[in-house]
Formats: sequence, structure tokens, C-alpha cells
Amino acid sequence: MSSGDLVRQKLAALDVKNPRYAVDAVDLMLLESRQAGASDVHLQPTLAGLEMRWRIDGVLQLVATMPSAVSANVVARLKVISELLTYRTDTPQEGRVRGTSGEGEVRVSTFPTLHGERAVIRLFAAAGRFLRLNDLGLPSDVGSALDRLLDETSGAIILSGPAGSGKTTTIYACLRDLVERSGGRRALATLEDPIEGSVEGVSQSQVNIAAGFDLATGLRSLLRQDPEVIVVGEVRDRTTAEIAFQASLTGHLVLTTFHAGSAAGAIGRLSDMGIEPYLLRSGVLAVVSQRLVRALCTCATWSDEPRANLGLPVDRFRVPVGCDACRGVGYQGRMLIAESLEPEALGLGPAILERSDVRTLEAIAQNAGMVGRWQRAVAAVAEGKTSPAEIRRVFGFSDDRLDSLRQKS
Repeated sequence: MSSGDLVRQKLAALDVKNPRYAVDAVDLMLLESRQAGASDVHLQPTLAGLEMRWRIDGVLQLVATMPSAVSANVVARLKVISELLTYRTDTPQEGRVRGTSGEGEVRVSTFPTLHGERAVIRLFAAAGRFLRLNDLGLPSDVGSALDRLLDETSGAIILSGPAGSGKTTTIYACLRDLVERSGGRRALATLEDPIEGSVEGVSQSQVNIAAGFDLATGLRSLLRQDPEVIVVGEVRDRTTAEIAFQASLTGHLVLTTFHAGSAAGAIGRLSDMGIEPYLLRSGVLAVVSQRLVRALCTCATWSDEPRANLGLPVDRFRVPVGCDACRGVGYQGRMLIAESLEPEALGLGPAILERSDVRTLEAIAQNAGMVGRWQRAVAAVAEGKTSPAEIRRVFGFSDDRLDSLRQKS
């Protein structure tokens, strides 16, 4: 029996007429979701009831549907334990569940919908997991590059990728490495929205938009706090980006995350935002772009079916089968596909100053020796670590760099 089936049975066994139904249902969901390794739990109100889905290894799966009569009570219970206003059902709210020390952060977000309040629970990794860079499973060259650059005294390191690609996990691992190697001799500070975990030895701050304390305002003030390493949770606008890059040129090591599809794409997007080319050329030490893909279970089998490679330049590959160990899905855990772009080392300076497009930047970088994301992805399939279907699920079905790989193969 899969973990989802077990939760469905346990929820069905609860008495909806019992005044403690909502309390027991929420406790059960939190416990079982954590044990199943879910990163998120979605509670979606519908005409049929409150649908519970959880995201495991990046994929959303329907688990159970609770009766509509208890939908509001279940969401209200979540709001109580995350210290939200239960009487406000017409506006979005965000909160945290306290008292989970050692089990990882739990964040709750509510949102009004047609059939009632929708709630999403984010379950962060438990304490003790992914503490350091070496624990992340980064490609050896990318991991060694990051490790080397953390010793720099100025410049910006950008971690890019879509939502859910593990950027925050990576940046926290960098922070913990910095704490140990500095031994308290470097002033480390963060500005986050929100703070997603506590790191000893780091001064962490969270923005408060309602109080006028946004990323740009906080970053300006933080520079007067004599920091040597600054972590900006995410660059979202031109003003924040400009302040961060200016800081990287004035004796600060800056780490931040940025939403972009590739390492070269991050440079291109920042340029499109209006960031001056000289700031990008002189300020950026490296851009690390990463994606998380599901790793195949040991039950997977090899195949050479031509169409099953889904257009990837591989002749032989493994495909998921499903067994009890992987709950019948054919995958267990996830692995990182990453690329690292260092503008100075790859000779990108002139192209950045000329505001060259992303395709040109990427071509120059790969001709200079950068191993791109599609090369990593195809290699992972050829080695039997993941499947063509998983690569297509995460990366999509169109990319110019994949076309060039096909031509070379």
C-alpha cells in the first residue's frame, strides 16, 4: 500500500461529526506528509469537498478528498496553528507553524477562491539535511567552482532557476560553509522574504512591506551595518539588483537567487531589466543555474525504443517501471542538473558590454568549455540516472542548445 493510500484510509476513518475532526485531520496530514517526503501540501476546496494533494519529488499527486462540510474547519485549524486570523477569509494570509524544531520549517499560505479558502503548506527540509555544498549532489566542477568562489571578498554569485529548483537550499548550504570557514572572522548578513531557516553565526533579517521595509530599503541600510558577505533572498526588481551589484563592486561578497531558465538567461534578463553592462561584467563572479529532476528507482529497465527517447540524442536509456519501494511511480528522490557560468573565465566580458542576446552568450560560454544544462541532462539519461520523460517534464520540449547536441551526436 502506498503512503497516499494509507493517508486516504486514515482520513476516511476519522469521524466528521467529532469536534476534534479538524485537529486530528491536520495533525495527520502534517505527520504523514513529512514522513512521505512531501515538499508541499495543497488543500483545494471544490464542490465535491476539500481535495488534498501533496508534491513529492516535484510532482503533485491527489491523496484524498475530505467532505465539504469540514473544509472550512480544516483550513481554520491550519490558520490557528500558523497564527493567522481565522475570521479573515476574504484576503490572502501567510504564517508559520511553530513548535516544529528539528523537523524543519512549516509555512502556511491561504487564498480565497470560489468555493472557499485554499491552503498550501510548505514543508522545508528537516534540520540536518543538505547542510553543506557537498551534501547537495552538484556536479563536481560546479560544486568546486562554488566552493572556490565563496572565498572571494567581493563580487556576486547568482543562483538561478525556476521556482522549486532548489535555489534556496543551495544558498543556505553556501551560508553554512561560509560560517564554518570564516570562524566568526567575517560579518555575514541576509535579507530574506521570508526567512526560511535559521543559520547560526549569520545576522538574518526579513523584509516587512507593510512597514516600508522592502528589499531595496533594507539592502541600503544593511550596507551601513559593516557586512562582508550579504545574502539577498531574491532579486526581483531593477533597484534591488543595482544596489546588490554596486555592493559587489565595493568590497562585499553578494549571494542571491534569480528566476531565469539558464545561466546565460540570467545575464540576459538582468540586462533587459536595465542593469548597466559594466555592473554585470565587473560584478558577477558566477551564475549557477540548476534544475531538480527525479532519479529513477532500481526497478527501472533499459530500453532502446526509438520514439521513447522523446527526441533526446540517446540510443539506450532506462524507463520507470514502479515497485513498492518507489510507491509505484518508478522514481526515488531527486538529483541536480546544473551549469556554472563564470563571465571572466569564459571571456564573456565584451559580449556582455555589447548587450549580446542570450543565444550568443551561451554559444560563447559553451565554446569556451562550459558544460551546459542540456549536456548534463542528456548525460544523466544516457547513464541511466533518469528518464527521457522526466527530462522533458522539467526542461520542456524546445531548446536551441539541444538542437546543436542532436547535430553533434
